Amino acid sequence: MQENNQSLAIHQEEDEQWKQSIAARVFLNHFFGIHYHIRHTEENSKLADLDRFRNYAPRMNQASLDMTKRMLLNAWNTEYALRNTASMGDDSFLSNALHWTFPQAYYCVWYSLRAFLATQGVMTNDEMNIRRRTSRLVANSYYPRYLSFYADGPLDHYHVHRLPRGHRKPGLLLADTPFEAQAQVGQFLRTTRTLQLRSLRQKLQTNPAIALRSERTGKILEKFSQQNWQELSDRIGLTTFLDLFSRLRISSTNREIERFVNIDLDFKLFNVCLLDIVDHINAVHEAYVVKAMGVAAYREFLATLPEYLQNSFVQRRFTERIRPEIDTRLFPLTGQIAA
Repeated sequence: MQENNQSLAIHQEEDEQWKQSIAARVFLNHFFGIHYHIRHTEENSKLADLDRFRNYAPRMNQASLDMTKRMLLNAWNTEYALRNTASMGDDSFLSNALHWTFPQAYYCVWYSLRAFLATQGVMTNDEMNIRRRTSRLVANSYYPRYLSFYADGPLDHYHVHRLPRGHRKPGLLLADTPFEAQAQVGQFLRTTRTLQLRSLRQKLQTNPAIALRSERTGKILEKFSQQNWQELSDRIGLTTFLDLFSRLRISSTNREIERFVNIDLDFKLFNVCLLDIVDHINAVHEAYVVKAMGVAAYREFLATLPEYLQNSFVQRRFTERIRPEIDTRLFPLTGQIAA
């Protein structure tokens, strides 16, 4: 009897580990899907082809310039740490390092986004404000096609935009076709939006001062109609790449990240995907900064960076990814900095 109980306990533990493994693999599949989608779309998705980029010429003042530089330094320092971690250790080390690499990946994107927004004079650090501004930038085609996807709509009535196969249900394996990659990204958008909507509902309905109530009885609603969910959908706006990356930060601050530790997962691949996506997103934001500051001023700024950032991924990104997008016959070498 004791042996049977021990055997049952072992099987239950293995079953729980297997369930956790599936959840972690799905998360990896989603980020691999974004990585695959970017790599198979970027060739026909140039920034220089976007009217928004070609015509981007905000007039900056000293305050917005200082803010832009400060946010870039924050982004690059965080990315430097992320890259160093990814280059060290085996899968065991990298699995435990997720406690800090997950939020690092998020803040790499967050700070570079804030640098981009600072060129427009947006100095706020309010998360909801920045989310809404990012939604407008995505919807209004400031981003190349490989990052311009988004989802909207109320609970279980979602619309996935700019991913022709984004409505499909993905498989449990890593994407090996562009269509499967789109399905992975589309599913990631839908599940993330569900979490956003349910989180907002929880926040509202547990606060009597702001809770949605029945028009007939005045009592706090326990069940939501589609109209109620539509109201919440309108409040959260669009679900974009920024919200997908916010899942990394959320995972690092609760027990969700425990599902990644001590399971058989390709953590090196996970880090490769995160770094590649970060590299592409930050290249877009930095390209807009270059347009705003001007090539000459941006180069001068790069020359002042700390030694550990000199001749690093920052310079490589500018030389290999950003500079070719900027045709000096069309774009000025110097930006417009107001006195």
